[in-house]
Parts: sequence; C-alpha cells; structure tokens
Amino acid sequence: MKTSALLLALPISILANFSLRASADSTASIVLSTKCQGGYNINIWRNYTSGELLYRATNPNGNLSLGKGTTKATEGVRVYKFRNGIYEYWVWDGTLDNPQSGTLEVYKNNRILMKQACRKS
Repeated sequence: MKTSALLLALPISILANFSLRASADSTASIVLSTKCQGGYNINIWRNYTSGELLYRATNPNGNLSLGKGTTKATEGVRVYKFRNGIYEYWVWDGTLDNPQSGTLEVYKNNRILMKQACRKS
C-alpha cells in the first residue's frame, strides 16, 4: 500500500500544481466531508449558482482541486466522480453496511491505483 501511495503522491502533487482551481467559498455549500486513510481529507462542494460539483483533497503530499464532477446513486450509495486528464477520482458516500463510512478510489487509464477507506467528518 505504501508503494501505491507513493506512486499516487507524485501525480497528485503535479496535478495539484497545474490543475485549474475550482472555487469553493461563499458561492458553494459542502455536500460531503470525509477523512480517509493515508491522511486524505476530501470535501465535495456544490456551487449555488451553477450546481457544479467541486472536489477538494488535501493530503501530506499536496492538495488537489477539481471541478465538473458528476454524481450517481449506485446500489443505494451515492458516488461522486471527477476527472483530471487520465486520472479519475471516485468518492463513495457511505457503504451498504455503514452510511458513515465511504471509500476514495483513484484510477489511471481506467485501472485502479488506490483505494482508501473513509469516514464522514
């Protein structure tokens, strides 16, 4: 798991420096806030005016801001999806067994790179 976290740290750090910043301030409301294994803190926001979903992730290796997310209920659990180039970030809002937990999944070219358990904060 440490190797995959290290492999993920570089792309996240690079993407965080070059990605466009999606604004989340008084123009947006928080939809989901989670703390995940590996020190990942994920916040999903919704812009009041446009309805756009915004992704904010902080972790020991850097920060990442994304916009233009989508959401869908899958098997009774809501999943938020965000894309940045060849990377895709999925945040599961709960599980069938526990609505207070969730999962962060990171994909590169449709292959999973990382999966971390999360807890709503």
